[in-house]
Amino acid sequence: MIQLSPAATSEIQRLKLKQPQNVLFRLAIRQGGCSGWFYDMSFDQTVKTGDRVFDLNAIQLVVDAESLKYINGLTVDYSEDLMGGGFRFHNPQAIATCGCGNSFDFSQTSGVNNQ
Repeated sequence: MIQLSPAATSEIQRLKLKQPQNVLFRLAIRQGGCSGWFYDMSFDQTVKTGDRVFDLNAIQLVVDAESLKYINGLTVDYSEDLMGGGFRFHNPQAIATCGCGNSFDFSQTSGVNNQ
């Protein structure tokens, strides 16, 4: 299961207002970043084969099947500081994260396919 904090929910809803109606919030992992993998967030209008749709705090969150394996248990938060605002990710499956908190790594045996 994935969780959105109240602050993350509020920020996603704010961003969603600038999108077409009935848009979905998509969360995925992609190869790259300081630690090897990063979180990719976007808005999407379609659910693809294999996607899983969660209804979290009145937000429809879509995650592809491959990403779900590695973000199950993820908590997404949002906070603002002197440098601006940003989403923060707390992933119990990550063995390392970079200083920005948006990039992470798994063990060598995690089975994440290179894309």
